[in-house]
Amino acid sequence: MSAASLQGLRLLISAGPTYEDIDPVRFIGNRSSGKMGFAIAEAAARRGAQVRLVAGPVSLPTPAGVARTDVRSAAQMREAVLAGLPVDAYIGAAAVADYTPAQVAPGKIKKNEARFALELVRTPDILAEVAVHAARPRLVVGFAAETDDVERYARGKLEKKKLDLIAANRVGVPGSGFESDDNALTVYWAGGERALGPAPKTRLADELLDLIAQRLRTA
Repeated sequence: MSAASLQGLRLLISAGPTYEDIDPVRFIGNRSSGKMGFAIAEAAARRGAQVRLVAGPVSLPTPAGVARTDVRSAAQMREAVLAGLPVDAYIGAAAVADYTPAQVAPGKIKKNEARFALELVRTPDILAEVAVHAARPRLVVGFAAETDDVERYARGKLEKKKLDLIAANRVGVPGSGFESDDNALTVYWAGGERALGPAPKTRLADELLDLIAQRLRTA
């Protein structure tokens, strides 16, 4: 695949976790490092794409040629992603929190009781919203991090969220997943699939973009 295979196309990529504040010092988060999404953004820019990267709270440098927007919460990520439309493709590589505290305490919650109950509410489903948006990209790509039944859950999300592709991986396996430099993905679409890796995330990014470039040429 030519290094310029995305020349002139606009890509919107989300990466990293979201942090949902409980009080000024505590939050709900996850182990996403953002490395996969950042690798995709870097590879896409290298191929000539105009790339906007919406990044959760991670300590990674901005890839060359990439426009970056930093966010913290799921609500902020949703706002930034929707503001980034229209584009040719949206790649939702971020691990967006499914729940957020119903209320954020204005001051630090003191340790008093032996038990503490926290009310959580669902966060917006950014991927699903982009997939039915009036300015829907030609290609909407999701990610699914699962601990078991990877294909079943990934294909369920593909159909339910009306995605074009979903890249799934098993987490909790040594040497791959959130915090590792390596990973293994299986990309699913209606009527097909392709295994990528195990390989460094930088190489997986290029292999995934090969698929995306191919789909964009025929979309």
